[in-house]
Amino acid sequence: METSDIRKLADSYRNFSIATLGSHSALDICEGAKREGVKNLVVCQKGREKTYEKYYMTRKMGGKKVGCIDEIMLLNKFSEIAAPNIVRQLQKRNVIFVPHRSFSVYVGYDAIEKQFKVPIFGNRFLLRAEERTAERNQLYLLKKGGIRVPKSFSKPSQIDRLVLVKASEARRSYERAFFFASSEEEYEQRSSEMLKKGIITEQGLKSAPIEEFVLGAQYNFNFFYSPLNKELELIGTDTRRQTNLDGLLKLPAGEQLEVLKHVRMSNIEIGHIACTLRESMLEKVFDIGERFVETCRREYPPGLIGPFALQGAIVPEEKGEEIVIFDVSFRLPGSPGVRFTPYTEYLYGESLSMGRRTAIEIRNAFKKKMLGEVVT
Repeated sequence: METSDIRKLADSYRNFSIATLGSHSALDICEGAKREGVKNLVVCQKGREKTYEKYYMTRKMGGKKVGCIDEIMLLNKFSEIAAPNIVRQLQKRNVIFVPHRSFSVYVGYDAIEKQFKVPIFGNRFLLRAEERTAERNQLYLLKKGGIRVPKSFSKPSQIDRLVLVKASEARRSYERAFFFASSEEEYEQRSSEMLKKGIITEQGLKSAPIEEFVLGAQYNFNFFYSPLNKELELIGTDTRRQTNLDGLLKLPAGEQLEVLKHVRMSNIEIGHIACTLRESMLEKVFDIGERFVETCRREYPPGLIGPFALQGAIVPEEKGEEIVIFDVSFRLPGSPGVRFTPYTEYLYGESLSMGRRTAIEIRNAFKKKMLGEVVT
């Protein structure tokens, strides 16, 4: 599938609508489209459509229109979205598709890159770089950009400090079953326990990154790169809520140790908290963002388009606080609360969600007859 063909298709649109998969951040995407007067479509899987079809579908209530979903398309499985007959339907609807993490997980990179012949807002070929097993993955790109990352270890015998081992869950391979270790012996003990309990698999452990544990204030830096304006914007900052880590952290240290005798710590992401950043750090935040944009432009032409996030921590150093990045999202991150941080207000005079900023870019590209510049 050639990107040039996708761009030609987008440029041929006489009108357009925004579509996404019914999961992750679909509501944020659709609310943003609604605000900008753009029609939207949510592609749902049977059994998982109720949120969109019942609770947030556009309807009249008390004499006025409420809701943000215009229409849903119901499939037996999310993966069917790449089937030729569904692709044709989306093409006929003049769809610009906005990806998120669930799209990658449920549809798969091969299908996205080779079968899904629908214009995607963003760079579809960068989605795969989120996976640590990819050849030119996020860690490769961060290092190429000179961005500080945690020290990594290729084998347990090299461990010489507290590390975090990021093994895939046995049940849900897209989630991580983290565990700590400070030596090879501790690594063997912890991994053996988790293998016996069926929490992880041998294959998942074999491919699990072993990274230095970075102790600092954790932040997600949610950026938007505009190909139309050729500018990088900080949409907002947030931090994560994780089960059952959040509950454990609210207990005194003694009680934490007692609870952990009976309950395995889990840090699966369940939500986000909007938070602000000390103003003197903003220049460093933009600096790593700019370097990452330039690196992706060189390594994955045309580079980043629209939303992405650099996730990491701010750590104390002798010369001042520094940023360490340990994860990247190459698409719209699931952080709807970032609209409640002040950074878009400083730039635009109003707070914008990532979904709305996305709709603005697509709408402006359509008006300028440049849709082909923002899709792959």
